[in-house]
Amino acid sequence: MASPTIKTGKNREGSRSFPLRLRLNLPLVTRRCAAVVLEVSFLAASALIPYSIGLYAKEQSTAQSVPLNPVLSSTEEAIAKTLAYPLRDPANRQVAPLTNLFWCGALVMPLVLTSWQLYLLGKTGKTTPKAWFGVKVVTAYGEPPGLIRAAFREGVGRWGLPGGTAYLLWRYTGAFPDFGILLGLTGLLLLAECGSSLFNSRRRTLHDKLAGTYVLDGVRSFSPHLDQSGYSVRHNQSVTLEVESDWHPPDENGWMGQKHDATPHRSVTTIVITPKHPQRPLNLWFWMRRHPGLTLLIIVVGSMASILGTFVGTQIYIQSQANRREFKKQDNQVFLALVKQIGAFGPSAIDERKGAILALARLDDPRTVPFLVDLLAQEKNSTLMDTLQQGLVSNGTKALPPLQRLNQSLKNDQETLRRRSTPGEQQVVALRQRATNRAIAKILTIYTTQLHNADLSRTNLGQVTTGAAPFTLVLETLDLSGINFRSANLVGASLRGSRFYGSGEDGRLGTFDDWTTDFSGADLREADLTGATLNNVLMNQTNLVRAKLNRADLANSFLSGANLSSVQLIGANLRQANLENASLTGADLGEANLTSSNLHRARLGQVKAVGSDFSFADLSGSNWQGSDLSGANLKKANLQDADLSSTRLVGANLRNAQLQNAKLRNSNLSSADLRGANLAGTDFRGVIFVTATPGSSNQFIESPLPNASAARLKGVNFTKAKNLDPKQIKFICTYGGRHPQCPEGK
Repeated sequence: MASPTIKTGKNREGSRSFPLRLRLNLPLVTRRCAAVVLEVSFLAASALIPYSIGLYAKEQSTAQSVPLNPVLSSTEEAIAKTLAYPLRDPANRQVAPLTNLFWCGALVMPLVLTSWQLYLLGKTGKTTPKAWFGVKVVTAYGEPPGLIRAAFREGVGRWGLPGGTAYLLWRYTGAFPDFGILLGLTGLLLLAECGSSLFNSRRRTLHDKLAGTYVLDGVRSFSPHLDQSGYSVRHNQSVTLEVESDWHPPDENGWMGQKHDATPHRSVTTIVITPKHPQRPLNLWFWMRRHPGLTLLIIVVGSMASILGTFVGTQIYIQSQANRREFKKQDNQVFLALVKQIGAFGPSAIDERKGAILALARLDDPRTVPFLVDLLAQEKNSTLMDTLQQGLVSNGTKALPPLQRLNQSLKNDQETLRRRSTPGEQQVVALRQRATNRAIAKILTIYTTQLHNADLSRTNLGQVTTGAAPFTLVLETLDLSGINFRSANLVGASLRGSRFYGSGEDGRLGTFDDWTTDFSGADLREADLTGATLNNVLMNQTNLVRAKLNRADLANSFLSGANLSSVQLIGANLRQANLENASLTGADLGEANLTSSNLHRARLGQVKAVGSDFSFADLSGSNWQGSDLSGANLKKANLQDADLSSTRLVGANLRNAQLQNAKLRNSNLSSADLRGANLAGTDFRGVIFVTATPGSSNQFIESPLPNASAARLKGVNFTKAKNLDPKQIKFICTYGGRHPQCPEGK
């Protein structure tokens, strides 16, 4: 019998066994999908696990907070900008030291894992999950793809193309900025890209076609090119077929058979199969050799066009530069003439100087604004100060930076001259300060659409009511979103109805480019912000003593450490606002909405919060001594360790509130609803559960009490409450509360 053998340039890969035997008898498509799921899961876990540990450390750590790592901050900002996600208080990111460590790990570990798996894929054709499931990626020649091809296959073909397409659709088809739609589109396109293998005979996906790779069973050899006999044939590689048989040439009588006494002959026939070389592809050099005349003509015409274009372009550029120099020379002559004219007139020539100043202000020259600001810093005539102010306002927002610097300089001059100068000198500086402040205020009023990135930090725009130069900043019903007022003096400013938060260039609120005003550290004492839009605004460490914020929108605002003593917040919206460590002593919070707000360790002594909503708020460690919370909604609020001594809580809703270790000494809980509240360790010394009727002070329980004025205690567990006296316990038992001293059945 013939026994053919195939010899190729390389030995065929033998079968290999997989350590975990995850392959079982599943189809290759199923194993391939399972490997991808494991790859994504490992990558997600490498980021989520250290991130979760860091988040836990941030919430539980008692160590001193440190600024967020700059690399993490930059990464967070880049991600937020790409996904249009608004950053929460980016200027005040303080975290625990361990949080920085683990979050850096959450950033580095996915990169390390991805690099290692790409290295394995490029060198062996298998990532770790692919090796477990018996899946291998190879090129058309059965070799591993290599690092560059592997990175292109995964980064561009598999994830980049579907993800980029989904992002463009999300960004420019009206679905922006809904992040859920982006996730849905990305998932659908990834599924469609993987599903493209169903329409290919070799089950090749789009990223396999782009990278020129094949996915196959890791225990079988790969044969992308087959001859008619089914044998694997590579380009430029010969296949030798040897056939061995017992055969001898015919005898003299022509018989093909073998004689009994003859010795058999063994012959070997070798057939060499050499594949046909592919046709040489056409290229530019081959075409040029076939068409030399046309090639020469194209080169000559192209060269002439290049020379002519260069000559014309050079002449146009030379002429434009000459014209530019001429115009600049003329402008310079006009500028110098006006400057000379202003200096030539004496102090008595007020009208001539005013005309020269206004003419200079209309001149489009970068030296104009600095020169006018310098004149204002030296001018002593109040009329010319007003003219200079008018000229600076006509120059628009470009006058703000030099005016800000002059404002700060004049503030220092005033403080210096207040101790050692004549009243006349002080008055001149005050007039300059007023002219500067008025110029800034007018620019803010007129050019509202161009001020979203203006910097007025540390500017002195405070109210002046005494002296010869009174000033009050009035910026009502204006769009002032995005302006930087950090550490500015805005005492007594009237900002009623103004907007300090707006949509960015994309025109949508709640995205990364939103314009948010920064009042951090500013002095807003006695400022009028009635009805102002202040949601998401930064007001950390801001001084708002006796300010008016009635009906203001402060949702999601940042007021950490702010001083809001005696502030008016009637009907204000403070939903999800951050008021941690803030001072609201004596504030009026009537009917205000503080749902889910953060008032951890806030000082709220003597606060009037009648009918206010504190549901789901974090009030742990806060101080409410002597406050009026009648009718307030404290449902599911966190009042752990809060001091509510001598607080009026008549009719308050405390259902399911967390009152562990809270102090309720001498508080009035008449008609309050305590059902479901956690009272472990709560101090009830002197607490009033019901309003006694006149003349019945000695009959605390004996006479029937009206249910309308009694606290709702049914089912409330007072077992771990502290400092309950016998009368309170009897009342608790009578109205359905639970206590070890209650009779059975009560």
